[in-house]
Amino acid sequence: MKILLTGGTGFIGKPLKHELVTLGHELFVLTRTKRENKERINYIHWDIKTLPDLTDLVNQIDIVINLAGEPIADKRWAREQKEKIILSRILPTRILASAINNATKKPKKFISASAIGIYGNTGDEIITDVEALHATPLQTNNFLCNVCKDWETEAQKADTNVVILRIGLVLGKYGGVLKKMLPPFKMFIGGPLGSGNQWMSWVLREDLISVIKFAITNDKVSGILNVTSPNPVTNSEFSDALGEVLKRPSLIPVPSFALKLLFGEMADIMLGGQKVLPERLKEYGFEFKYPDLEEALRKILS
Repeated sequence: MKILLTGGTGFIGKPLKHELVTLGHELFVLTRTKRENKERINYIHWDIKTLPDLTDLVNQIDIVINLAGEPIADKRWAREQKEKIILSRILPTRILASAINNATKKPKKFISASAIGIYGNTGDEIITDVEALHATPLQTNNFLCNVCKDWETEAQKADTNVVILRIGLVLGKYGGVLKKMLPPFKMFIGGPLGSGNQWMSWVLREDLISVIKFAITNDKVSGILNVTSPNPVTNSEFSDALGEVLKRPSLIPVPSFALKLLFGEMADIMLGGQKVLPERLKEYGFEFKYPDLEEALRKILS
């Protein structure tokens, strides 16, 4: 198949790109930096600020995968960074949906990323994706929740089979949540954040990529999918498992006030959480290869 991909050079998109090529697909990767084409990978330079018309390109495409977006937790949420987080998601999604709607030959499916942050901070409530929209009311005072809501609204405008991936905390080498958590543990000063009681709904990067491949090949897959392991853990449990795998103690908690002082509003995503279950993936018959946290961490860190 011919697949159009945004975010193809990022933490998730880069390994996904290589797996899709290995499976024999031809890729068209939208990128902000000019790159040399490779076998079955066509790089297309674009600038989202100029709102390019992608209709002619989309006319050739079977599947569109949208992973574009400024990393959420790389920098403190100053006003300029918040704007980057918003615009880097909303504009590419809007452009792609518009191109799909204007295309004479529409792609079969539009797979677009979102995040479980759309649920807000939900305590011990179990959140599933069986409901058509949201399992809990949106928290309008929550920045990440509002970003995800607007992001999904743009994707849903596409006139094709739309799949929304509500992705949890992605675990993998050299990126994701572990990029922030590993250094203190390696220096023997790791431990839970705040109370440690907040839920962490996580997914191994390999399983996330498998979900995307599953959505590509399974015509029945549609709508909103929670992409998280079926076994969420509390922050304390996560810290204990990470300490066990690294053979480091997990004894030094980081107080809430210290996180708020260091990270400002961004501390909300560390101190809040969601207990999210992937019910619809289970109904479709998808099986996670690494549903257990300690096994997943050993896979990454071995």
